[in-house]
Amino acid sequence: MKTFPLGRALLGFALLAALHAPVLAREPTAADPLALNAAAIREAGIVIDKAVPRTLSDELKAPGEVKADAYSTVLVAPRVESQVLTRKARLGDVVKAGQPLVELSSVAVAETQGALIVAEQDWQRIAALGPQAVSARRYNEARVARDQARAKLRAYGLSDRQIGALLRAGSIRADGSYDLLAPTAGRVSTDQFLVGERVAAGRTLFTLVQEDSVWVEAQLPPAEAERVRPDDAVRVLAHDTALAGRVLQRSHQTDERTRTVPVRIELKNRGDLLHPGELVDARIAVGAGTQALAVPSDAIVLLQNQPTVFVARSRDHFEAVPVVTGDTRNGWTVVSAGLEPGTPYVREGAFALKARLLRSQLGEE
Repeated sequence: MKTFPLGRALLGFALLAALHAPVLAREPTAADPLALNAAAIREAGIVIDKAVPRTLSDELKAPGEVKADAYSTVLVAPRVESQVLTRKARLGDVVKAGQPLVELSSVAVAETQGALIVAEQDWQRIAALGPQAVSARRYNEARVARDQARAKLRAYGLSDRQIGALLRAGSIRADGSYDLLAPTAGRVSTDQFLVGERVAAGRTLFTLVQEDSVWVEAQLPPAEAERVRPDDAVRVLAHDTALAGRVLQRSHQTDERTRTVPVRIELKNRGDLLHPGELVDARIAVGAGTQALAVPSDAIVLLQNQPTVFVARSRDHFEAVPVVTGDTRNGWTVVSAGLEPGTPYVREGAFALKARLLRSQLGEE
């Protein structure tokens, strides 16, 4: 029997198809990259939230400079001409209220210390005799002399505890030396003096700053500054962090050099993040705001140049949904189409889902 070449070729193809048909039938289908179990969801850091309308305010953007909170800044100076004996605090030290900062010596303080010791001893003697044993004038004179010497030392900056230690020690301590104490807790930000230097009354030796609160002075054009009101909410952007603050006041004078209006902002300086002199960016929320459906800006990713939100279709399955976006305010982006209110979406972890989807398209998963 003769077999034609064409017939042999067709017979071969048929046999190959029959042999490979079971293998093709058993080949698994590609896994869905947006189907994740509970462990994978936790690993990706995915957080689900419901899309709801939010009140969004307009934001004014302005450069700003960090400044010390003047309401929490204290200048420490002697109240009488003195000479510096010993430095007890240094630049950058954190001190407590009442802590000695520097030891000083003063002729005027020495005279008053001696006068107080004499007046105190005189008063103790007369008080022991009683008002019946001495005249009323002498009794009152002794008490007034004691009280005036005490008041004079307090006026020089000595505390009641320092005065009490002087009286207990007696004349040996009446040498004019005294410690200048910190009136409040804070960090030493300036200490410009030398040991041995004579300093006049009122000369600033230390500046103490409480750094848990700082000011930011933002510069705005006059037209924008008119929209700012006290207590308006503010975001200050620095060190890749957004810090919440509020407007304290707006200046009513335009800077002649920059033609801008300073706006003072107060914010908590947690972790000692900001320091005077740093440049930051301020975002001031103004106006009553409008209601709009919005999601966090990080919840929106670009897929094929299309803004996309991942929607949770079930507990373990997500879907990439194209959306139409609007303005971004205070870290929230308006979604004008593609997402309905009440829809569960991926608030955190959208970039992890995007990465899984792209790896799947490249055949890596």
